[in-house]
Amino acid sequence: MTLQTINIDLPSDILLTLNESENELKKRIKVSLATQLYVQQKVTIGKAAQIAEMSRFQFESFLSESKIPISTLDLEDILGDIEKLK
Repeated sequence: MTLQTINIDLPSDILLTLNESENELKKRIKVSLATQLYVQQKVTIGKAAQIAEMSRFQFESFLSESKIPISTLDLEDILGDIEKLK
């Protein structure tokens, strides 16, 4: 996978304010971005996991713990699938 580097400017005291290391903040930003893109249906769960630098299982577990659905299927989709399987 090829990586793209994107620089963002934050207040100089952000690490002190959050009491985090630079790596911890980078991880938090990646997970937050991945989660938002997934919730907005901009990326698949697999791509979101890749952005968050997690395995798909880890990302799905994170979403579950955060009370974020890991499926976008609605009742109509499920009933349609059941009919197809009959």
